[in-house]
Amino acid sequence: MPALVFDPATRDRIGASPRRAAFYCGAVESLRKSLEERGAKLVVRRGPLAVTARALARDVGAETVAFSSGYDAESTKRQRALQARLEEAGLRALAVHDAPAVAPEETAAARSADGGVGYRALVPYLSAWQESVPEPVTSRPRFVSADVSSDLPPVATEFGAVAVEEPPSEARALEALERYLAGPALLYRLERNVPGGERTSHLAADLSFGTIAARTVVAETAKRERDPFLLAEERLSLKTFRLAVAHRDFFFQLAWFFETREDAPLQQRMRGFPFVTKHASLKAWREGRTGYPLVDAGMRELRATGWMHPRVRAIAASFLCFDLGVHWRVGRDTFEGLLIEDDPALANGNWQWIAGVGADLAQFPRIYNPQKQARSYDPRGAYVRAWLPELAALPDADVLDPSAGSRRPQLALPLYDEGARYPQPVVDHGTAARAFLQRYADFTAGAKSERH
Repeated sequence: MPALVFDPATRDRIGASPRRAAFYCGAVESLRKSLEERGAKLVVRRGPLAVTARALARDVGAETVAFSSGYDAESTKRQRALQARLEEAGLRALAVHDAPAVAPEETAAARSADGGVGYRALVPYLSAWQESVPEPVTSRPRFVSADVSSDLPPVATEFGAVAVEEPPSEARALEALERYLAGPALLYRLERNVPGGERTSHLAADLSFGTIAARTVVAETAKRERDPFLLAEERLSLKTFRLAVAHRDFFFQLAWFFETREDAPLQQRMRGFPFVTKHASLKAWREGRTGYPLVDAGMRELRATGWMHPRVRAIAASFLCFDLGVHWRVGRDTFEGLLIEDDPALANGNWQWIAGVGADLAQFPRIYNPQKQARSYDPRGAYVRAWLPELAALPDADVLDPSAGSRRPQLALPLYDEGARYPQPVVDHGTAARAFLQRYADFTAGAKSERH
């Protein structure tokens, strides 16, 4: 019997972003309709998770309660309380790994020989992941129709949101994947970092809320790879896309096996590094007014759509952490309030990776030069022009570095109102990056000497 327990913690997370709330509620409605077509009813109960789930199991005479596992610290805590409450009542509690394509225990099995439990490093994990991909599940569940009361499902208006025009659904997500694999995915390896193109799948929200499964994405991509008419480069692009799903799974298993407090860096030596939580230019970063076009275009895309190109996410995050020296938690929370997708474990893993305090074990953090990245991946300024209309009329030579063009008299004319003018850079990237690396080196050297 399919059930949704809409507890206060879920409500709070969903309500953090109106777009997320609208997508989530649309997905719930799609699930309800899909189950109806299969002769089943989605039972909705509102209330605290453990108490409500146990009461529902008692009402219908269930012996087992299976639930989709979360991976962040808060979800893990709630799941332990749920499991304890169910087992106290004599029920079997079964956590199911729905989010990843490969369950954490599957890749962990590859480490049994050396006594390890999980992977902190990405490269060996990817090797284990490829050996652990399960065969697609072909069986279909049988549902029971129970005469049990149900609360109303959540709707977008509860969160002050407007229902999405094209509701998310399994059918829509599968169609999107099919279109992607038919064409854009064949160039993924070459063009995945180009924000002005459409070479990424845009399936993050669907994966997050389960309108499509990561296992399905992996299985369909592998099937496409077997097309005998593909070129070698096209097949390699599909493999690269499949490994992007593995990278996503890496962060799930990281949270599963190396559980820490949600806000604690994975690298113990970096706990206490002096990031700041306030900065004079923090508002400019959030609003896309830093004077660095690629960073600003990404932040404006995020505010306007609830999504940002993956490469630009890394560049914007790097700018916040290293150019401004602001704590990665501030950036994570800003993104969480704007993104449609809702994956706390992925958010923590990615932000810690960028900030140099997580699973990336490089000697020094990778600091992105926003102007160099723009020249490499948006050389004609297509992406920047799309999101920064005040720069759209500039020539290619200046659109990625407006501050250089403004120093030439012919470009310093008041073409725009003062309020619409693009700002000067809030910091000098080179100076800020060198200063951060010095602080990083001093801190890690001090931490090393304390250990000895």
